[in-house]
This record gives sequence, C-alpha cells and structure tokens, in this order.
Amino acid sequence: MDEESRYEAVRSRDARFDGAFYFAVETTGIYCRPSCPAVTPKRRNVRFFATAAAAQGSGFRACRRCRPDASPGSADWNVRADVVGRAMRLIGDGVVDREGVAGLAVRLGYSARQVQRQLTAELGAGPVALARAQRAHTARVLLRTTGLPVTEIAFASGFASVRQFNDTIRAVYAATPTQVRAAAPRQDRTAAAAGAGIPLRLAHRGPYLAGPVFDLLEGEAVPGIEEMSGPPGGRTYRRTLRLPYGTGIVAVEERPGHTPGGAVHPGGWLDARLHLTDPRDLTTAVQRLRRLLDLDADPYAVDERLGAHPWLAPLVAARPGLRAPGAADPEEYAVRALVGRAEAAHLVRAHGKTLDAPRGGLTHLFPEPAALADTGGPLGALATALADGTVRLDPGADRDDAQEALLALPGLDGRTVAEIRARALGDPDVAPPGADVPDSWRPWRTYALHHLRAAEEPHVLH
Repeated sequence: MDEESRYEAVRSRDARFDGAFYFAVETTGIYCRPSCPAVTPKRRNVRFFATAAAAQGSGFRACRRCRPDASPGSADWNVRADVVGRAMRLIGDGVVDREGVAGLAVRLGYSARQVQRQLTAELGAGPVALARAQRAHTARVLLRTTGLPVTEIAFASGFASVRQFNDTIRAVYAATPTQVRAAAPRQDRTAAAAGAGIPLRLAHRGPYLAGPVFDLLEGEAVPGIEEMSGPPGGRTYRRTLRLPYGTGIVAVEERPGHTPGGAVHPGGWLDARLHLTDPRDLTTAVQRLRRLLDLDADPYAVDERLGAHPWLAPLVAARPGLRAPGAADPEEYAVRALVGRAEAAHLVRAHGKTLDAPRGGLTHLFPEPAALADTGGPLGALATALADGTVRLDPGADRDDAQEALLALPGLDGRTVAEIRARALGDPDVAPPGADVPDSWRPWRTYALHHLRAAEEPHVLH
C-alpha cells in the first residue's frame, strides 16, 4: 500500500488493516490503528508507521480509544520466511527479553549489527525498540488485570529497572503505572483482586470461524495436558504450557463464528484466562496461544485468493474466516505427529512432569525432548535431534532447513513432515507431497487444505 491508500483505509476505518500499519497525528502526538473511531485527521497531519514501536520511537503515544498496541499482529510475520519475518516471530516469543539482541542474532545466524540494520530499514525500529513496545503492552495487561505490586510488574514485563519501566509507561500511555491501573474497567480490577488468573481478550482480524478450530483441538486433545468442556458453540479449551520461567494453564472460550442471524463477525476477540507460576511468561504464553489459534492471520487476503479458484470458491463462501491452527509447543507437536494421540497420552503418563497444582483433568506437562531421547527407535531419534538442536522448530527457525533435517530422521515420511511444517512452524503455504496443487493457491495452500478437509474433499489433493 502507498500512503494515499493507507489514508483511505483510515478514512473508512477499515479494520482489515489493523496491525498491518499504524498512523500518527502530528497535532495531537497520538498514534492509532486504522479502525480508530475518532474523527479522521487531515491528511497533512498524518504519518504512517509499519510498527507500533516505530511510532513510539518517533515520540507518539498510544491512543486510549483504539488501543493500537493491542491490535492483532501483522499477518506478514506468519508468511515471511526471511530474516525480518523470523526476527519478528522470535521477538514476539520474548527472545530479546531473555537473551538480548546478541541471542536473537545467534538464533538468526546473523550479526547483531545486520539484524539491527535490516529491522530498522524495513520497520523503522530495531529489536530493542520492538521488544520495548511489547514490554509496555505486557505491563499494561498486568497492571489492569492483576494485583501484583508495580515493582514486580516492572521486572515481570521484562524491564531492567523500575525507572525504565516508569519512563516507558509514561511515554507510551501518557500516564503513570498507577494511573493505568486505576483506569482499568471494574471487572478487570475485580478479577485481579480475586486472584482468578489473568483475563485476556485475544484479538483477531476479520471473521474467525471458531468451530473447526475447536473441533480439531477437541479431536487431538491428549488427556492430562488438554481438555475440552461444554457444548459446541460454547466450549472451553484448556491446556498446560511449559514456559521459559515456569508453567501455565490456559483456558480459551469458543466464540461462535456467526451471529444467530447468519452474519459473520467482522472482527473481535476470544476470551481467555491464564494462570502462570511466573508472570514473566505472560508475553511468551500469549504469543504461543496466538499461534495455536491462528489469531494473526489475514482472512481477507486468504479468502480473496482462494475464493477466486473454481474448486474452492463455494468452500470459502461457506466458511469465511476458516483458520489454520498451529501449535502451542512446536517440539511437542512434532512428537505427537510422529506417535499419534494414544501413544502421546502414554508418554505423558510415563515421562511427563506432574504439575505442582493440578486443575481438574490437567495434571501434567508434556515431556521435554531430553526426557524421551532414550526411548529408542524413531521417537528417540526425533527427541535427540530436538534436544541437541539438530532440528529447530522455534519461531525463528528456517522452515526449509527444519524440513530437510526432519526428513533425514528415521520414521518421518513426507506427509508427517508437511504436517509438522504447517502446524509446528506455522507455515501458511504447505501442501502434501506429490499433490497437484494449483500455483494460484499460493501462499495459502495450508488454508486450502483446511477448506478441503472441512468439506470432506481431501481426495482433491491426491
């Protein structure tokens, strides 16, 4: 998009572009998402930015009406396999907070200077600024939804000092941390006081057809680490999470993809609740949920491309906003793809770590690869490769390298590796090996496969 088309999107308050770019108003010093309901500013007063971090770095603070820092992430980071796309996925997972820019660069295979240069040139902000913007958003969530002392929130959000935390919150939100907490809605403050976990609204762009996502999760659920409750249309999915600093339990509520009258929701969120043993894991947990539920996808772009093909047009029309779920833990998914659901349940019982505080049917964490390395056979080979880094499936992994390394292992055929690439690595453009798939479906072949499966027409790809 050029700047004039971006301004037209702002004038029409087009939510399709929330997260794809941001605009700032020089006369007010505020930056917004394109769908902001405020009066449209004059064109001469508007500047455009690729990221919230770039807007913040230029001295603009977040709008209190549209909350641009809470908009869905750019769908580009799902699609792109280059260093910028990989870097953004790693930053979203909290790597800069945990390992610094040097750690990010090592994971990407570039020097820190090269990473800084590429991100700044394309996004208007380097890795430190991008991570800082993410920390500010994490801090705001913790301030509004937990009763943690402000000092604890500062370090839980990833800030190096309380002074840095205070300065950042004032710069981004034009308010002190205490004022941000006081402005929280009553229900958020009540939840914080009750210690009922961290309530979240996981925003998504455009229509979200939740039913097939929850159907898939229910069909795959491994006892001990996952469970589904409630009737279709009102289900709650729960699972355990192994996180960098501790463990977590998440509950996500299904939201019907259509209103009773049949109209598709134009956008919105899924309600979730997180229980964390360490609040420093909030950012990572949220990003892993977003990948699992495919919340950063651009359904408009997917449906436009696939809906133009005669095979898929009626399927897309019947299921607007169909998503391609990922994985909450890529290494766990790789093991599950190899052994199947029944054997995965056995591995949980035999090798999984028991939670200190089980909740209902959630009693364990899925075993780490190192705990399975001595099992022998294909499983042992895969677990060893994951444990020693021969196979990397983290958010910044090179997808082609990972596929090549997986195919070199015993017991993993092309179809299993394709599933791992689509789910664990979040690649939106994967088709089964040997399938005659039209090039016009690129870069959304993963979504095409989900449409065919939903319509019970997988034979089209054989």
